[in-house]
Amino acid sequence: MKFVCLGYIQPGKLEELPESQRHAMLDECFEYDDQLRANAHFTGGEALQPPANAVTLYWENGKVAVTDGPYAETKEQLGGILVLEARDLNHAIQLMSRHPGVKYGPFEIRPAADLSDMVRESEHRRGKNAGA
Repeated sequence: MKFVCLGYIQPGKLEELPESQRHAMLDECFEYDDQLRANAHFTGGEALQPPANAVTLYWENGKVAVTDGPYAETKEQLGGILVLEARDLNHAIQLMSRHPGVKYGPFEIRPAADLSDMVRESEHRRGKNAGA
């Protein structure tokens, strides 16, 4: 079962660490990610650039509007995502509780939604795969 793990961190927190401590923390995190990969638990992930580089799209007055910055103004901002393969939520919690990054900011773990039935139904409504 897939889980999306959202890693949060206070803006500037990583940059405020002394270089040796920052390098040690990153090395520890990447080493654990390697362990997750080796055991077929890490199926994808990306770090995110700072919130200042974000834009937010929303619908307003019949069209898409764009604002600078993240959607939510909070103390901690989304720093990255990790897609995890685990037996169940308890297993995902067990795996992520050992991730060194949790010392620097919380992780939110959500089961990934399987949209395959919805996609098939939509394709059928839209006349795709008529022969299938």
